[in-house]
Amino acid sequence: MIEFVFMLTHHDRTVDDPVGVYEQIRGCGLRYVGFKDIGVPVAELREVCALAHADGLEVMLEVVSTTREEELRSVAASAEIGVDWLLGGTHPEDGLEILAGRVGERADGARPRYCPFPGTVVGHPSILQGEIDEIAESARRITALDGVFGLDLLAYRHQTADAAELTRAVVQAASGPVIAAGSVASTAQIRALDQAGAWGFTIGGAIFEGRLPGGPSIAGQVTQVLRATAKQGRPAGGRPERTARGGPGVVPRTDTAGPEPG
Repeated sequence: MIEFVFMLTHHDRTVDDPVGVYEQIRGCGLRYVGFKDIGVPVAELREVCALAHADGLEVMLEVVSTTREEELRSVAASAEIGVDWLLGGTHPEDGLEILAGRVGERADGARPRYCPFPGTVVGHPSILQGEIDEIAESARRITALDGVFGLDLLAYRHQTADAAELTRAVVQAASGPVIAAGSVASTAQIRALDQAGAWGFTIGGAIFEGRLPGGPSIAGQVTQVLRATAKQGRPAGGRPERTARGGPGVVPRTDTAGPEPG
């Protein structure tokens, strides 16, 4: 199945009181949760990360800062927060240099799986620009960099390209998993991304706006999105690993399948 990452975010910012929101969705069966580098202090993100890890989840930080300096500051902060995945950003070579210097700062000594944005990304909230073939070539180049794990694709944030066609082209060009991020708000979009080969997708704002089945509660919508992903055709039960062309393979999980009720 395609993987669902619930983002504690709205309008490309981490929501107020992310710890309180996270408490509402503990026990829903999530495997992945995330937040942005804009909106709340690092200390709050670190607290969410610790709670999610205690529940057996993997945690993602998505970098949407619009300047190089702010982006790289957030890349450096990923080690302090303790996230498992680092998404976004538009300066992958610089980001890799910073991550290399931060090895050992996390308690487990691990480095986050780095998945930058392909293509030309501008503004806040982030918008993807460029022709599909240009974005696919960017995907090929970025995932060829040593230390890049996959990609964070703003498939539904492109103003003219067909999101499914764009995703399919990027998946075919990339040598790692592709996460479709931004503006996913329906089960039809989830199905299209799954059929295009995306490893996963993020939803944040649409759930906070009550636009998904299971609303108006946040936990109800998260549960319904998880049920929708379970109906898709690909097998579940593993973490992604880099492959040659065409997206991720799967390795067995060694942690829990989801959070304990609490």
